[in-house]
Amino acid sequence: MSGAPGRLWGVGLGPGDPELITLKAARLIESADVIAYHQGVGKQSNARRIAVGLFPDGVVEEVLQYPVTTGTTDHPGGYAGAMAEFYEECAARLGAHLEAGRDVVILAEGDPLFYGSYMYMHDRLADRFETEVVPGVPAFAAATAAVASPLVRLTDVLTILPGTLPEPELARRLADTDGAIIMKLGRTFPAVVSALRQAGRLDGALYVERASMPEQRWMPVADVDPTSVPYFSLIVVPGDTKPRPRGRENRDSSAPARTNLDSLVAPVAEVLVVGLGPGPDRWITPEVADALADVQHVVGYAPYVDRVPQREGLTRHASGNTVEVDRARLALDLALAGERVAVVSGGDAGIFGMAAAVFEAAADDVYADVPIRVLPGLSAVQVVAARAGAPIGGDFAVMSLSDRLKPWSVIEQRLRAVAEADLVLAVYNPRSRSRTTQVADMQRILLEHRDPGTVVVVGRDVGRAEESLLVTTLGELDPESIDMKCLVMVGAGGTRVTAAGQAWTPRSVEGD
Repeated sequence: MSGAPGRLWGVGLGPGDPELITLKAARLIESADVIAYHQGVGKQSNARRIAVGLFPDGVVEEVLQYPVTTGTTDHPGGYAGAMAEFYEECAARLGAHLEAGRDVVILAEGDPLFYGSYMYMHDRLADRFETEVVPGVPAFAAATAAVASPLVRLTDVLTILPGTLPEPELARRLADTDGAIIMKLGRTFPAVVSALRQAGRLDGALYVERASMPEQRWMPVADVDPTSVPYFSLIVVPGDTKPRPRGRENRDSSAPARTNLDSLVAPVAEVLVVGLGPGPDRWITPEVADALADVQHVVGYAPYVDRVPQREGLTRHASGNTVEVDRARLALDLALAGERVAVVSGGDAGIFGMAAAVFEAAADDVYADVPIRVLPGLSAVQVVAARAGAPIGGDFAVMSLSDRLKPWSVIEQRLRAVAEADLVLAVYNPRSRSRTTQVADMQRILLEHRDPGTVVVVGRDVGRAEESLLVTTLGELDPESIDMKCLVMVGAGGTRVTAAGQAWTPRSVEGD
């Protein structure tokens, strides 16, 4: 050996069949000084089994045996602490070989950087030694080949999911994607099947065990005995199995799907427009929760649709933030087809939300027979006011600074009117990446009529983990600190701040 340090190789072996090892991987294994591989307690390494026929005579083998294979351990740092200590010890062992000038090949089943243990060695050694990763065929590619079913086509989205995700989150992601691969099964299998059922994806989902190995088998997920599922198994959910919204083939790709009205024969159903509140689930009203538990479709802006738990029989229709009327038409079309549908908004749907958009779309005569019912939600202005104290205890106005649906000249006119009327002002949509000057413009306009000491409350992400609340003054307000996550509340002349820092506005107002 020379005095130069050795080289570290992360070598992917593919899913199990030795014939799926790449030529480059085989060449490196055959010339390695040291070959390292992981294995479980009381088990033989599957990586070694795949590649052992290529091991050169006299090669040094480093067995990296996990100290624990489940979340149960006596280690003072718990499972994470035990594994971190293990990886540090492994890195030290392999680092000694590299420092001695020996080339080290770490074997990885599938691909080294795809849910593999190699990456933890890479994290610890790649900044000290020359390192190269050799990709391998991932298990899901072998599984898809085994079932001979196209996974995704054209613009389909493929999502790879660990079966260890919480069941509601797994169901939501399965409902929202086209094709999917679910890995890390074993004991998680019953919950995964439940999530597939809730997402409406159980039919057509295929279970594949030990793909590419001699004992390979596959079958519909619904036919699998949950007690027989090993870790070396996964589920293929082909994109072709996803239910497609009616009319999808004829719609603009940037807009939500719209139903073909010529095929509608079912009785017309009601459109519910609901507010989810501004943040945590505990702020969703029981009335809204009951309504969402009964509908067949949920339509809305994607982040709001994501807040609705996926369940069996529910279809989710998520879209972008600038197609409100198209979303409303989709909901109305579904109701014409007899489908029970809810349109969701954050906060209260009637305050800068989807309620107005639904009524706008419903002005079309084709929707004349569709009933619309709006269910109230807790609004952001109420929540910020409650956090601050009682700043809207008297008369107040609510405005949006967004000029997407109205010109700035109208906003400016209304700001002056509110200021002259001495109303508390709650401001939605104060600033965005493309609207960077409007908070400063609002501040300038209001200072023409209000004292610089006027109380201002800024609530950011109220109800979420990142929540913050600032009580300041109109003169000291920093426009650059405001973004779309904020609701700004400008007090009236009588708004006060207590010694504890809480803002409140008296209900009574003295006359001239």
